[in-house]
Amino acid sequence: MNSATFIIAAIVAVPVLLLVTQVRMRAARHQRTLEEIAKKGGEKIPLTLHPVIDPNACIGSLTCLKSCPEGDILGVVNGAARLIHGDHCIGHGRCAAECPVDAIKLVFGTAERGVDLPMVDQFFESSRPGVHVVGELGGMGLIKNAIIQGIQVGTRLAAVTPGAGGGGPPEIVDVAIVGAGPAGLATALALKAANRSFRLLEQGSLGGTIAQYPRQKVVMTEAVQLPLYGKFGRKLISKEELLGTWIKAIEKGKINVEEGIKVSGIEGSDGAFELITSRGPVHARKVVLATGRRGSPRKLGVPGEELPKVTYNLIDPEQYQDCRVLVVGGGDSALEAAIQLAESSNAQVSISYRGETFGRVREANRKHIEDLVAKKRIAAMMGSVVEKILDDEVVLTSSGAPLVLENDYVIASIGGELPLEFLSKAGVSLKRHFGEELGGKEAQAKRGLASRAVERRQSHRLRRLYFVLGAVILAWLSIEGWSYYWLSHAARLRSPLHESFRPAGPWGHGIGIVATLFMLSNFIYPLRKRTRFLSGVGRISDWLDFHTFVGFMSPLVIAFHAAFQSNNVLASGTAGALGVVVFTGIVGRYIYGLVPSAAGKVVEVADLLGKWERLRDRLRPLVDASDDPALLHSMFDEAATQERGRSLMALLVRLPFLRLRDRVRMLRARFHFVQHADFLEFERGYRGLEQMRVQVAFYDGLKRLLRAWRLLHTALAVFLVFTITAHIAVSLYFGYRWIF
Repeated sequence: MNSATFIIAAIVAVPVLLLVTQVRMRAARHQRTLEEIAKKGGEKIPLTLHPVIDPNACIGSLTCLKSCPEGDILGVVNGAARLIHGDHCIGHGRCAAECPVDAIKLVFGTAERGVDLPMVDQFFESSRPGVHVVGELGGMGLIKNAIIQGIQVGTRLAAVTPGAGGGGPPEIVDVAIVGAGPAGLATALALKAANRSFRLLEQGSLGGTIAQYPRQKVVMTEAVQLPLYGKFGRKLISKEELLGTWIKAIEKGKINVEEGIKVSGIEGSDGAFELITSRGPVHARKVVLATGRRGSPRKLGVPGEELPKVTYNLIDPEQYQDCRVLVVGGGDSALEAAIQLAESSNAQVSISYRGETFGRVREANRKHIEDLVAKKRIAAMMGSVVEKILDDEVVLTSSGAPLVLENDYVIASIGGELPLEFLSKAGVSLKRHFGEELGGKEAQAKRGLASRAVERRQSHRLRRLYFVLGAVILAWLSIEGWSYYWLSHAARLRSPLHESFRPAGPWGHGIGIVATLFMLSNFIYPLRKRTRFLSGVGRISDWLDFHTFVGFMSPLVIAFHAAFQSNNVLASGTAGALGVVVFTGIVGRYIYGLVPSAAGKVVEVADLLGKWERLRDRLRPLVDASDDPALLHSMFDEAATQERGRSLMALLVRLPFLRLRDRVRMLRARFHFVQHADFLEFERGYRGLEQMRVQVAFYDGLKRLLRAWRLLHTALAVFLVFTITAHIAVSLYFGYRWIF
């Protein structure tokens, strides 16, 4: 190996080693996190929409990790994305939109533990005609999604209600909206814009659940267009700013929010509802429930809870100056309340939690409160339970022993009781979702999530545009240099076009500079995938199409710069590196796409395994009575075992021998069946399972190969940057300045 080859190999090997090290360290870190979560009680699945990743379809592109605004929801384990902190997920859904291979679906609940949600159709109408459910109550907890749903249901109801002069008693309104949170307020604005009558009822105050957040709590939303107001929201916004913007919106729309009215029942039928409220009946043609899922605060259920010193949320920490305050709870809301009290007042703060650790909270909150406990600013009483509340004391039980605290106020942040009883009385049926999509992708699109069909149509149009643009560029370059590029090397030297079209000439050099800048734009795609500041800018599929377009076009345009000849070692090396990078990109982008996903095979294997076990149970007496039961039992066991974990090359080498072995064993097995029909059923099941499990193993091995191939593609891209830089440096050294 000469020195030049050694240098090139080193330049390629270094980034490969760095990338492999980074991948392994990240996987180990995420695996440790999963193990820690399991020790603390397992993964907590949110009540809102959350992602489920198919590890057989995932290619480990990492776009989903960077796209999540919450930052710590997903990780990568064994080369595939994995839900790490499910309890932090609030249903953004960006991870599914960012996945280039559709390996992520958004679901409610899990296969083991379901989530009860109201049954609604694509127009958010529940099982009770005329009663609609939107926002967090329907499982969509994100502010943006709640607003979009509110606008959609308001627009829908405006289209199906008669409006002014529609008949009925004068006090009846078109729509009664229960809840003045984001979904309810958006519904009201949409109805107002359509000139429909409504009443907006809120048992608390404007903002619903948001109004109960601690002072200066920062919430996350996204900009949306509100009727009668315009652009609303931004990525990070405090509670006060959010409520202030809502106030401006309702003032501009002249919306009346009736606060302090609790709705306890819904009577009547579609077109003539009567809502039973704390201030008398409300008559409406339609009803929208936008109450959220917290419902009423969960009570401690201990003596003294009715005392005025007990509250269920923290609004203003400064009102507790010079007081002794006990926060009860171990969730994020309890920790945030204790932290705010400790940092925004001089209160003597204690926190009581029945668990031994704060396991199911945001990592930032956990570290923050641990720091305040270490500084003795907060007294943490882990493993304690409130037994009794007195005027100036609280009695706890800790490790079986009573503990008495001097106390002025108790803040119980232990969640809320879901309004299931109210929904039942209102005639709204619930459905338990076990890790399934709510109404499928079409219904999700109508609930404010991206429509895959629309995205595909847009992508197809964009690809056609790239094809036409590429063809026009190549045709123009060909026409301009047609008289020169077809000449032999000797004829070019005598041609009057040589001075301009040679690689160092104004035309050739100009093409090289423009092509280099164009080629470097290809690195925007990996930046878009791996950086947070570009996350969410355009669809990832569109960026991938641009990346592919630039990759195909770059070597073709560079060929015009070189005038289709190679007289420079460095230039040839650069062109060669570019060709290899493009080739590896083609393999990674298209060969993988041509091979079917293992996901469908896995489902089919599961179905076959069920039939196989039923066949085994039916034939067990026959197998046990045969003269060689060990053979048949081993064939049953082996066919039911997944062929996974082996390398692709090892599988290909073993495959012919496995086929020969199976033929021999099948010939032997034939003589152990009395009924030929039983043998044929056994043979079909065995061969089907054997074929399927080998196919799954093949796809697994292929994906591992393509992951390694992607690392090679990345390393070669780094090498390409090095050669381009050297090529430009040499050009500048020899004085090439183009038009400058």
